[in-house]
Amino acid sequence: MAKHASLADTAPETASIHELLATPYAIFNPLSDHQLEALAQKSATITRQRFGHVMRFFVPLYLSNECYNNCTYCGFSYGRDIQRYTLTDQDIVDNIDILTKKGFQHVLLLTGEAAKTVEMPYFKRVLPLIRPRVAQLGMEVQPLDESDYRDLVALGLDSVTVYQETYHKDHYLIHHLSGKKRRFDYRLTTADRAANAGIFRINIGALLGLSDWRFEAIALVDHLRYLTQRYWKTQFSVSFPRITSIFDSTQRLFPVSDQQLVHLVCAFRCLFPDLGITLSTRESAKLRNGLMRLGITDMSAESLTSPGGYSGVEADAQFDTADHRSLVAIQAEVANQGLHAVVKDWDAHFSTPVMHSHSSS
Repeated sequence: MAKHASLADTAPETASIHELLATPYAIFNPLSDHQLEALAQKSATITRQRFGHVMRFFVPLYLSNECYNNCTYCGFSYGRDIQRYTLTDQDIVDNIDILTKKGFQHVLLLTGEAAKTVEMPYFKRVLPLIRPRVAQLGMEVQPLDESDYRDLVALGLDSVTVYQETYHKDHYLIHHLSGKKRRFDYRLTTADRAANAGIFRINIGALLGLSDWRFEAIALVDHLRYLTQRYWKTQFSVSFPRITSIFDSTQRLFPVSDQQLVHLVCAFRCLFPDLGITLSTRESAKLRNGLMRLGITDMSAESLTSPGGYSGVEADAQFDTADHRSLVAIQAEVANQGLHAVVKDWDAHFSTPVMHSHSSS
């Protein structure tokens, strides 16, 4: 993996975006306003060429906030005194029905990591309740074994989201104090296991703020290049979630500005033209509006980060969101920008299983 130290303090102002993109990692050097504008224009052009005038939408549904991991930044961390809850079958049906009536067809399921509560037996029980009611089903839960992903694919799972949180191993161990999540290497190879199991779409990324954003960007480039070359049948996407505070005030944060986030989105679009890029409701409505045409392909809407929040279940949330607009309101902004809002862009019935084979070399 490339070293952060290979970056210069700033990119030469005479360098074109083409030149910076052609030099490994050079695009992550600090850019002048002129260079950033040129990068944004190139990113917007590539996005329209590869994805048309489409913006895909999804909604998260938290199934549980029970968790045995101790993490410095997470609202579900084991050491926090919060109201814990895991959705019952009826809770799940109630929430899914509410979301589909709002117009959502792509649902992302999320949980904490709690042995004997939200593990494979629970997932195997609830997926058949959800799958017939939605067009696309994703999961952002604890890393699983390849055999587990195969079982979930058979039950209708389409996509997996797994963030490394930070690619800086020392910082990773600082922020993940105990629990299974402390296993850095096992988490790092989650995308491999998911791809080998036949998952159609895999979304990866880093939680911006735990390490220097340029270090994370370089590591993510390396990770994506490896994954896209090895698992060429799988669709990959990235997200750039940002945090601005952690519960352990003794630990250092590495803030990422709005301009740096724009830089990241546009750079990854130019480096990986066919890559999906997701922007969540962690970000403000103003920033999301500004990024819509620059490189984003997927957005969440109406997100609630507590288990069963849509039906009024009382439980604590993982984090606060910033964009509270309804799906209809965001779709109106999308249309105002000349884009088409899409809640369903594929159906598993028209897709063959994604299976990868590798030589022994």
